[in-house]
Amino acid sequence: MNDKMEQMPDTNPLIEQNEIAGIDVDINEPAKVILFNDEVHTFEEVIFQIIKATGCAQTKAEALTWEVHHDGKAVVFQGEVVKCMRVSSVLEEIELSTQIEV
Repeated sequence: MNDKMEQMPDTNPLIEQNEIAGIDVDINEPAKVILFNDEVHTFEEVIFQIIKATGCAQTKAEALTWEVHHDGKAVVFQGEVVKCMRVSSVLEEIELSTQIEV
């Protein structure tokens, strides 16, 4: 490596920020978004929002919506914590209730 090139830092600044904020989660660790049932939203609203949040096919969104309705909750997305936070945020745009588990 050329000595004049700037060296990469030894630590990830995002992880350092999380540690400072008291968050003890590796942002690359697998996590999941859980969507909870409610008596407010229609099936169509939930299906649309799952598709918007996750980019999944309509048939998958329909199956997930049915699972949420039948079981009271369902894992609608799995991935890195940062991606789960984005998915959860989109679902919550219409005041759906979600939780991220690591």
